[in-house]
Amino acid sequence: MKNCPWDISFLPVLYQQTKASQKHKQNAIITLMIVDDVTIRVQAGNGGDGAVAFNKNLLQLGPVGGNGGDGGNVYAEGVAELDMLNQFRFKKDIRAADGERGKRQNKNGLDSEDIILKVPVGTVIHNLILKTDGEVTHIGERVLLAKGGMGGRGNFHFRSATNQSPKQFEKGTLGQSFDIRLELKLIADVGLIGLPNVGKSTLLNELTNAKSKVASYPFTTIEPNLGAYYELVIADIPGLIEGASQGKGLGIKFLRHIERTKTLFHLISAESPDPVFDYQTVRAEMKMHNPRLLDKDEYVFLSKCDNVASKEVEQKIKLLKKINPHAYPLSVLESETLDTIKTILNKIKDAKIAPIDKE
Repeated sequence: MKNCPWDISFLPVLYQQTKASQKHKQNAIITLMIVDDVTIRVQAGNGGDGAVAFNKNLLQLGPVGGNGGDGGNVYAEGVAELDMLNQFRFKKDIRAADGERGKRQNKNGLDSEDIILKVPVGTVIHNLILKTDGEVTHIGERVLLAKGGMGGRGNFHFRSATNQSPKQFEKGTLGQSFDIRLELKLIADVGLIGLPNVGKSTLLNELTNAKSKVASYPFTTIEPNLGAYYELVIADIPGLIEGASQGKGLGIKFLRHIERTKTLFHLISAESPDPVFDYQTVRAEMKMHNPRLLDKDEYVFLSKCDNVASKEVEQKIKLLKKINPHAYPLSVLESETLDTIKTILNKIKDAKIAPIDKE
């Protein structure tokens, strides 16, 4: 996909079928399941020991022990597929092979092959031992996680005028070993945020055909769902509740995804008795997690307007416009309101690099 950091066509899906859908596959519910936070242990290979060997040819007596090979390194490499952290769901110990021991006839042992761990673009790498952080920001970028040990020298390197038959050799050095936390922070053009059950998944499905799970109960979305609207990546961030920044509900795990989202579409249900309070609740949680989240471009949409009288919708939109002038009514059943949101998306798409000129 043009200008998209990920290959949306490779998004992993889990088909969950009801009794009816077992007979009618078209009724299958599709949910995106992504492992986005996992801790693994990486062990680079040890260097091979140098060899102790002597030439048995009477005309060429002397040491002929070769050097050991280097141990394999462990790297992380950025790829487009978002599901690549799923490989660590059950496999959490990664070890590169050791370098070969040195050989006779001054032949060095072979270096071990490096291990390349494929991770999604947007993965933050936390070294829990060294307390350092790194990040994979583009496809093909490699970050060294653990360096392999160096091969030791064989006895050939210890010969001298006074010692023609050295038995000295070096052992290979140990490869590095670290506990690594891999944390995927989605890099989306637009993030759908709001309290649970305000219609984020429904809107995502309508705009992108992402087919995320939809139902009338809170926390339907338990993983970030992604869809593509032309060149834009839209992320449905699981619903936030009061106390999310302290881990309540689906908690802080999903607040971090908002950090990398360029523009926010804040959905508030028209059925709410106090939409301003709902708006402020979500904004307060964002501020407690990271005050800079409040600086992002934000559009407010009063969703589910088809369930409320038009006069009530007008009153609530007026209240919301007092705190955010970019507030609009929204119903996935009304093409006019969908056209409004598509117009905004098209502006974002056309000005993907330049700042958005809001109207």
